[in-house]
Amino acid sequence: MPATKLSTIRINKPWGRHRLWPGFEDAPANGEPVGEIWYKMPESVPEPELLVKYLFTSERLSIQVHPGDDDARAVGYARGKDEAWLILAVEPGATIALGTRYPISSPELRAAALDGSIEALMDWRSVKAGDVIYSAAGTIHAIGAGLTLIEVQQNVDLTYRLYDYGRPRELHLDAGVAVSHPVPFVDPPAPIQDTPDRKVVVEGGKFVIERLVGVDPCTLPCAGWLIPITGGGHLDRQWFTAGECWYVEEPVSLTLEAGSNVLFAYTGAVRAGS
Repeated sequence: MPATKLSTIRINKPWGRHRLWPGFEDAPANGEPVGEIWYKMPESVPEPELLVKYLFTSERLSIQVHPGDDDARAVGYARGKDEAWLILAVEPGATIALGTRYPISSPELRAAALDGSIEALMDWRSVKAGDVIYSAAGTIHAIGAGLTLIEVQQNVDLTYRLYDYGRPRELHLDAGVAVSHPVPFVDPPAPIQDTPDRKVVVEGGKFVIERLVGVDPCTLPCAGWLIPITGGGHLDRQWFTAGECWYVEEPVSLTLEAGSNVLFAYTGAVRAGS
């Protein structure tokens, strides 16, 4: 099959929510809140380079950092972790922390993580629905409360926590400080846009994300992840709809319903719809 529907994994988190996003069943009122929904590849597919997930937050997540490829491979992992977030919905006052407000040294970062002053050193930015953020490895960051978002990341489970607001979870100060860039966050250059029906929203280095909104059939020319946010359509002769995620293994025709909002994420330099 040129395209495969991925299965979902619901992950309970204390900082998650009971009310999720259209396309997903809400968590039971008397059950644990759901913080993440991951999309699982078929076992027949080798380990993919990217991972797609939804996040639903009711509290601030830890202040953390991810290593780049070289640092991750030095400790036995296949790759580092760049990630990108597409904000779907926000509650009033929702923020994401990206980088520090001014450059600080590694010893200063470690001391701030130990005494809690790191929270005030972070650059907490207001966000709104539709915002897209590419967070490269080494960026100190924290996802705030009241957010629904899609995360596309390099596929590795490797996070170094620097600060967790007093929660009783392990911190990784030595490893985290070593790979951190404690400087103000700089947004990547805006991607070059092509047509009104196709918009590159992320072109940060390790992967590309396009938003496809046109109604004219096109061809997805490379392997990647199709993420329908609203609406639906057909991959070849297979119907897809919002809340799903499909992995495309080879070129396949795509037709969208009018008004659909769909993402396509992939590694490499080939752009979709061409």
